Amino acid sequence: MTSAGQFKILAEDGHARAGRLTTAHGDIETPIFMPVGTRATVKAMTPEELKDLGAQIILGNTYHLHLRPGEDVIAELGGLHQFMNWHGPILTDSGGFQVFSLSDLNTVTEEGVEFRSHLDGGKYFLSPEKSMQIQMALGSDIIMAFDECLPHPSPREKIIESMAMTERWLKRSKAAMTRSPSLLFGIVQGGLDLDLRMKSLEGVTAVDLPGYALGGFSVGEPIHMMHELVKIVGPKMPRHKPRYLMGVGTPLDLILCVDAGIDMFDCVMPTRVARNGNLFTWQGRVSIKRTEFKADKAPLDPECSCYTCRHYSRAYLRHLYLSGEILSARLNTIHNLHFYLDLMARVRTAILEGAWDKFRDFCLTQFIKS
Repeated sequence: MTSAGQFKILAEDGHARAGRLTTAHGDIETPIFMPVGTRATVKAMTPEELKDLGAQIILGNTYHLHLRPGEDVIAELGGLHQFMNWHGPILTDSGGFQVFSLSDLNTVTEEGVEFRSHLDGGKYFLSPEKSMQIQMALGSDIIMAFDECLPHPSPREKIIESMAMTERWLKRSKAAMTRSPSLLFGIVQGGLDLDLRMKSLEGVTAVDLPGYALGGFSVGEPIHMMHELVKIVGPKMPRHKPRYLMGVGTPLDLILCVDAGIDMFDCVMPTRVARNGNLFTWQGRVSIKRTEFKADKAPLDPECSCYTCRHYSRAYLRHLYLSGEILSARLNTIHNLHFYLDLMARVRTAILEGAWDKFRDFCLTQFIKS
């Protein structure tokens, strides 16, 4: 029986890799996109629907679940898997991103972060040890180390200071880990400075862990700068460990970063824009609210096999959206998540068949023009 934490590379084509990561709740075939279920739910979706779409692993968030309903409640109810009826792997973010996104509500010190809840203004404290305690209580398969995520732009001196603290917090996170089925991933920071990114990579990977992530992207930087950095840093991450790019991104981002050797992705984009009537197709991005779809009998994407495209017209999807119907969010989300998960399934097949360059170039043509 393969033990949790084993990562096997099945094929490589250039820097792109197809692999398999073993967790306590099953194997994950990579490259993979992970739907985001911040509050123990992927918005508008049931766990059964996610499984049918091909989702292998989903995300939860330490900060939000700590505030409501609380990790003790979830633990008493059998852990996060049982609580939300998802029996595949779960990755939980450490709460470090909320240090960035809720910066006006928190105070950062060496010990950790004191913050006020965005729900009721109550005072809370997160440290590396507390973050590990919460994630272990949730029963997460992959636990992210507690880190500091800075906004763009930030002064170089501040980035250097933050990187050093993130490395110290990583060591404290590892020391606090006592749940053997869970896998701890470290997070590389360093802003948009290549030298600092490489220095952070060296420091973080000096701590032996089952996997490593690139954090600190999608924080306001020009997207082409992220692409340029990942292209250089991705292939230099440990070869025999899974490589995770946090919070990214569009279909174009995924293709470019798989090409740089990245194995794991997550982003709220497909679910968030679905609720706003924006849908990804192989013909380009579609805003379903547009007047041209008022009487359009065609499916959203003729090349798509998802439930939405098999059963409903563009005209109906437009009607639901403009009417503010809950079904609009459900059907749109089903389609967008299917598109992302199907894209990654095709990515894996292309790498395994040695046809990555051809598939990559096809995707770039389709996604850049949209």
